[in-house]
Amino acid sequence: MAIHPPLLQQGDTIGLVTLGSPLPAADINNGITMLRSMGFTVVVGNYVYASNGFLAGTDQQRAADFMNMIINPEVKMILPARGGVGVAGILPYLDYRVIARNPKIVTGYSDITVLLNTLYLFSNLLTFSGLMLIDFRAEAPPYNFNQFFGMVSSTAVPKSIQNPPDIPLTGLVPGKVTAPLVGGNLSSMLDTLGTPYEIDTRGKILFLEETHEPINKVYRMINRLKLAGKLNDCVGIVMGECTNCPVSYGKTYSDLISEFIVPLGKPLLTGLASAHGMYKATVPIGAVINMDTQSPVPTLTVVEPTVS
Repeated sequence: MAIHPPLLQQGDTIGLVTLGSPLPAADINNGITMLRSMGFTVVVGNYVYASNGFLAGTDQQRAADFMNMIINPEVKMILPARGGVGVAGILPYLDYRVIARNPKIVTGYSDITVLLNTLYLFSNLLTFSGLMLIDFRAEAPPYNFNQFFGMVSSTAVPKSIQNPPDIPLTGLVPGKVTAPLVGGNLSSMLDTLGTPYEIDTRGKILFLEETHEPINKVYRMINRLKLAGKLNDCVGIVMGECTNCPVSYGKTYSDLISEFIVPLGKPLLTGLASAHGMYKATVPIGAVINMDTQSPVPTLTVVEPTVS
């Protein structure tokens, strides 16, 4: 069983870091203002506002910010400002033993999912494919916050990972499986292949989503995962949205799933609203999940506490 970080309560301290690409100062400040209006204390990392081309500071600087939040006893949650390229660059500079001894809520999506899965792999820490600072804005759907705080601020079980009422989950391959969940952004998962941080899907439910990629490129990425054995090793698959993914050669994202994922014969759930889409379900990485795609209404249920 993964290490469960302590839960987040109103009044707790959130550590803000920028682990990949820079974010404009105005966006950072707006997010901080909203967090404080929600009753949280915010500690800002040394390089949150840094900008070095497409990176927010050097790999070592961004890693140092993360580790400083880990060892700060006041910080309950580490919140990345955004994703963007470069998150994988900090991985060699993290102390995974120290992280395991100081569990914190770590959340994010896009390239941040490389970090989330690595923390589960090396520190056995349960993490969250969930909100980032850029998502704390007044116009965000209440659904996003309800899903997020339901995961990081409550020890209740079971917890249902649900779409908004008007966006159905679809079971395309019937089955019922209970296993830890891993994964996240498809292209980011590919970046781990052949590295010490390669995603381990053995006996796991694999969650994937993508954004702004043409369907023929999404096929290439899925096929690479397949050739690497990752789709064979997993016991179930959850396909999230492919937001703003253009049709290519007449093929849609749905076509791709039907033609290349369904034939694998793994229990398959599709349509999870998460990550890059407007609606963002929070998905715990490393938590034991029950996926039921054989019932008339498919379900995705967290069967263990996600925080302590």
